[in-house]
Amino acid sequence: MLSSSVLVLNLNYEPINVCNVRRAIVLLGKGKAELLENGRGEIHTRSISMTIPSVIRLVYLVRRPFAKRKLSKKEIFLRDRHACQYCGLQTHDLTLDHVIPRRQEGAHTWENVVSACIPCNRRKAGRTPAEAGMALMRRPKAPYPSPYYTLHNRVILEEWRKFIPWVEFE
Repeated sequence: MLSSSVLVLNLNYEPINVCNVRRAIVLLGKGKAELLENGRGEIHTRSISMTIPSVIRLVYLVRRPFAKRKLSKKEIFLRDRHACQYCGLQTHDLTLDHVIPRRQEGAHTWENVVSACIPCNRRKAGRTPAEAGMALMRRPKAPYPSPYYTLHNRVILEEWRKFIPWVEFE
């Protein structure tokens, strides 16, 4: 129970971290955070009984620069929504393709790497899209830095949903 996830909000209610219950209890005990949501019962010691937090908010503002997203295969596929950028086929069987090939001095950057299905990648081969007679569905670019990136690919608990407005309800 002490290793369960707790959503940590900044003073302005912006999600900044997910920590475990033990760390949240320490923050609450030191007066550095306040309890906003509990929903998992109580934890008992010999002398006190505390509610187990689910969402806490820091009592001071933490200024953090937005983290730049690292260029990786997984991030490219997420940016391109698991779709081939040449034919639009949505699949999880994709490869990476350099728009300007590496052998033609193409860089390994957000603006030069796209996801491509295997047939399109073979058809394009080591050529530029113009040379291969292919067109990109949209121009590749670096994803916008987001303060909510810490919650990406995490299980969103029901108690957290009112603090994360962009999460769609099933």
